[in-house]
Amino acid sequence: MAYPAQSPARPLRVLIVDDSAFMRRAIERLLTAHPGVTVVGQAADGMEAVQKALQLRPDVITMDVEMPRMDGVSAVAEIMQTVPTPIVMVSTLTHEGTSTAIRALEAGAVECVGKPSGLSADLVNVGEKLFEAVQRASQARLTRRRPAAPAPPVVRLPERPRLTGSQQPAKYAVVIGSSTGGPPALTQVVPHLPAGLNAAVLVVQHMPPGFTGALARRLDGLSPLPVAEAQEGDLLLPGRVLIAPGDFHLIIGRDRRVRLDRGPTVHGVRPSVDVTLFSAAEVFGSAVSVAILTGMGRDGADGAARVEAAGGQVFAQDEATSVVYGMPRVTVERTKSARQLPIDRIAAALAASVPGRQA
Repeated sequence: MAYPAQSPARPLRVLIVDDSAFMRRAIERLLTAHPGVTVVGQAADGMEAVQKALQLRPDVITMDVEMPRMDGVSAVAEIMQTVPTPIVMVSTLTHEGTSTAIRALEAGAVECVGKPSGLSADLVNVGEKLFEAVQRASQARLTRRRPAAPAPPVVRLPERPRLTGSQQPAKYAVVIGSSTGGPPALTQVVPHLPAGLNAAVLVVQHMPPGFTGALARRLDGLSPLPVAEAQEGDLLLPGRVLIAPGDFHLIIGRDRRVRLDRGPTVHGVRPSVDVTLFSAAEVFGSAVSVAILTGMGRDGADGAARVEAAGGQVFAQDEATSVVYGMPRVTVERTKSARQLPIDRIAAALAASVPGRQA
């Protein structure tokens, strides 16, 4: 059963879950500063969160990661199996906190933000981001969770030697763009790309700083291809996946190296899928394949049209499997030949679009 997005005609009803009474009060003050939000309840741990989700039926839940009795990941999984509700994870920006938040996103949460430190300036900054995340999450189209298709066994090619002048940059590129609902979608795409893929893979996921590194580590552990957060100057190599770091646009230079840029946001986001795709079309021409996955807004649509005009191939996640059918929908509208596919067929389509296998 699908749960449609909530109507904007009434305030969003939010349930706040955190084991800290101070943080619950702080989050309530931050959210209710906006007239479009009302807090309908609070919970101190995951077990209470599940009970109140069933009782109160909120539009959105903000969820702490580490809590007694039942942690945030377990609570998300339970809620998604019983009363699917858009959930925003509020996580400490530590290695453990962000890694756990990524697992919660895989379990069905749709957004994540960094937990405020308690300093007044930080509270205001995070408060605006949290409000925006709650708004985006409220548009999610959710279904009761079923076990995801397992990733294939991780069988990697022998480790490539450290970068030397003799290594040849990739002749082909695959670009994957995603936003709300993206992390679980990415776990159904990146781990299913085959070892030996004859293309560099770039992933642009709308995500705050601190979380993209955890996403890269998680996908690296699931995938036959090595996955890493992109760094300035990285050479695009066949059979390697790079994820755009939060708060940086990822641009491909003519030398096929990564350029990280903190220029103005595009469509209100940084990194932007469009920015990466414009440079990919310019550098790789027709040797680009792009997949636009679930997400709100239109980021990636103009870039996909540019890739199509250069002769590249465009794929878009279909409405039935998208948490938010925004970015894929606009991509289909902006292009002439984009193929809409369910999420479990996109990896195979991308692999088939790349000629040959790496040597």
